[in-house]
Amino acid sequence: MQAIIPLKGSPAIALFAAILILAAGCRQAARQPEFSIDQAWKEIAGRLRDYESALARGDVKALGALYTEDAEVVHKGPNTMGRAQIEKVFEAMVADSATLSGFTTTGLWGNENLLVEQGTGFFAKSDGTGKSAGEYLLVWKKEDGTWKIFRDTWFGD
Repeated sequence: MQAIIPLKGSPAIALFAAILILAAGCRQAARQPEFSIDQAWKEIAGRLRDYESALARGDVKALGALYTEDAEVVHKGPNTMGRAQIEKVFEAMVADSATLSGFTTTGLWGNENLLVEQGTGFFAKSDGTGKSAGEYLLVWKKEDGTWKIFRDTWFGD
């Protein structure tokens, strides 16, 4: 004897529908690429080159766009908070001809939403004088599919 499950108003239909929705969701999640720290390392290297290039051009707006709207630069004295204030710091650097820079990532940790980057770098005037070298820590945050600087700190030698 075969059991017949009534379809109208049956909890079996609701269960079957829930299973189909769950399965479809799992398939969608499976299509998303997995996070790769190696790929993130390449993306961050590209963002650092964007930073160096924008500073060399004196493009304060492009530099500001590398930071989240709520970014913060952590340093001695009061921290610089927000993209607009960070752009003012870059304006002063550009006015002082401090437009030469170079950065090298020495460590990168995190996930698809936040990364912590450790590195070494330098700032100097466009003619190479007044060089300040040191180490840095950056917290990168994924915003609209792009890595942007969320927290920035510098430890000069």
